[in-house]
Amino acid sequence: MAGRLYIPPLDLERLLPGLIADDTPITGVNLAPRRPLSMIRLEAGRPRMCHAFWGLTPPWLDVLDRAPHCARAESLASRPMFREAFAARRCLVPAGGVYVWKPQPRAKQPFLVTRVDRGPLLLAGLWCRFHTTLTRYHDSLALITVPANDLLAPLTDRLPATIPVAAVDRWLDPTTPVEDLNDLLTPAHGELLGAFPVSRRVNDPSHQEAACAYPTGPMLRRTAAKE
Repeated sequence: MAGRLYIPPLDLERLLPGLIADDTPITGVNLAPRRPLSMIRLEAGRPRMCHAFWGLTPPWLDVLDRAPHCARAESLASRPMFREAFAARRCLVPAGGVYVWKPQPRAKQPFLVTRVDRGPLLLAGLWCRFHTTLTRYHDSLALITVPANDLLAPLTDRLPATIPVAAVDRWLDPTTPVEDLNDLLTPAHGELLGAFPVSRRVNDPSHQEAACAYPTGPMLRRTAAKE
């Protein structure tokens, strides 16, 4: 799944020309659910970045601890928790990487999954709005996960779906047919993502030092010999 994110400063204006930013982008070395993230959604036909709580909280949810921070792509159209948001309220979460934990006999080893070129990732998500009064509201989001590709499957069974820049408008547009959306929710190409081991200090979300994201070993990546 996606229980922790690495979000360094990202050049989003260069990645998405025309992006409107209402708030300063949220960054962090070791970001856990139940806190704000920066998300990008479509407003008045243009991508706009704002903040939202990481944990989907529809108006009828009565226990905050049950707010899901991830949604499986296979159940988006069938589960009431996600169905409406998937149809009309999709977003992107810009990130530098996703932490995963590889099972091992004695202790799980954390890895940071990134683009092999260490460029930004646009993680697929959906969002909802909860009004506390007629004029006050809270926005929240969940990341959408898909099965990990064969390269990364030994580390984790699922990862957030990544949306290519060329498909951003199609993903964010509320009029895009569901069939087209499902075509975007597939495991990442093997040559796009890699992963490297990091310090076990990342296990504790209170640890926010830069060293949490430093490699402690070589990157696992697709090579020409394996293709």
